[in-house]
Amino acid sequence: MNACMDFPFVTEVPLRFRDLDTMGHVNNAVYVTLLEQARTDFVRDVLNLGLDEVDSVVASLSIDYLSPIQLSDTVTVGIAIGDLGRSSIPMRYEIHAGDRLAATAETTLVTFDSSTQSSAPIPPSWREAIEPYQVTE
Repeated sequence: MNACMDFPFVTEVPLRFRDLDTMGHVNNAVYVTLLEQARTDFVRDVLNLGLDEVDSVVASLSIDYLSPIQLSDTVTVGIAIGDLGRSSIPMRYEIHAGDRLAATAETTLVTFDSSTQSSAPIPPSWREAIEPYQVTE
């Protein structure tokens, strides 16, 4: 099985010794950090921006843990974008540890106007850049 083969964006996320818990595998909370790093790579590579240049918030997060990740594993994260809303960017993920599917996840990213503290429309240039990464089910 090719890791993340059905996902249009794939990135490798390095592990650190500090990611391990007392059981010797990657702690469940670290999976959120793996998703964050993959989103950072997506924003950098697709929107040509730093995450600090993107006014957005994670409005929802869901993770299904399927297999433990060890420090020796190569971790890849696949991202597919769902149907964009006015301000919402639904993201679906697969986290692979080598050839093993370790977790599936979903987040909804909402574009945000920090001056009004409310959602803002997704910029048209972002919509255009994101379109090739959209996968509808």
